[in-house]
Amino acid sequence: MTQILFYHLTETRLEDALPALLEKSLERGWRVAVEMRDPARRDRLDQHLWTYRDESFLPHGTDIASYPERQPVLLTLRADNDNQANVRFYVDGAKPSGALDYERVVFVFDGHDQEELDLARAEWKRLKAEGNDLTYWQQSPQGRWEKKA
Repeated sequence: MTQILFYHLTETRLEDALPALLEKSLERGWRVAVEMRDPARRDRLDQHLWTYRDESFLPHGTDIASYPERQPVLLTLRADNDNQANVRFYVDGAKPSGALDYERVVFVFDGHDQEELDLARAEWKRLKAEGNDLTYWQQSPQGRWEKKA
């Protein structure tokens, strides 16, 4: 069964939290797709992942670049699983449009954005009603993840 996790950003921005989550996924040997709704946001995240920390390298690409199927982390606007990801992140209010055929599905949402909160709550209710096992994580005041449900 697919593990479904909800990560509620309360202390940091997506740009601060996402790189560490992606690094942990790659450390586990997973391929990752990160789906969002806005092309400009995809392009900003693409640039950010190249520069977020001097001492690290996070291999990734976008769905508009050459060879998306080769990317260990793919930033995408599409529901397709172009890079054969094991893990799919939904950010900025993106939501699944098909079956959740992944080892892990992760919703990351901004607690200061009412639209994202509402969309995350709706997805939680829908997925719970379908009988999925869900886990909810919220940031502590120090920015660490704490399991709440």
